[in-house]
Amino acid sequence: MPRHSDEQFTEFVHASWPSLYRTAYLMLGDRGLAEDLVQTTLAKTYASWGRVRDVDARLGYARTTMVNTATSWFRRKGWRNEQPSEHLRERTYDDDPSVRPTLMQALAQLPPRQRAVVVLRFYDDLSVADTARALGCAEGTVKSQTSDALAALRAILGASIMPLESGATHD
Repeated sequence: MPRHSDEQFTEFVHASWPSLYRTAYLMLGDRGLAEDLVQTTLAKTYASWGRVRDVDARLGYARTTMVNTATSWFRRKGWRNEQPSEHLRERTYDDDPSVRPTLMQALAQLPPRQRAVVVLRFYDDLSVADTARALGCAEGTVKSQTSDALAALRAILGASIMPLESGATHD
């Protein structure tokens, strides 16, 4: 097994930080917690860096580590999974900024697992199989969690903001 250098890890951090941060922010709804989650994730990834053999698997490994870390945070006593913010300080993705706060509030109302599925499937554009791998669950679980989450978001947001039909998810 080849030894990976600190320089390679530094390159990985610079390349993957934006994607990991956006995913963490969408899962947690708080910029500070998202930064903490990404830093914790990268520390755990670094500790296992030598065991990640496939260069293409590094981001998936880090994403899975992040989801597992977030899940353990959600389970901690006293965790508040909804921390709304009145103002977003910076634009992190290209969408209609007028609906962003509404979408973030709606995501915050989902249970952590459903929120993770929605973020991984529709923001990170992962397939059902890749999402199942990241979450460590069956593909059927991803499909049912996606269906439940979309139904909940439709109920929260209404069809005007979220016009997805129930069969509109992609694999």
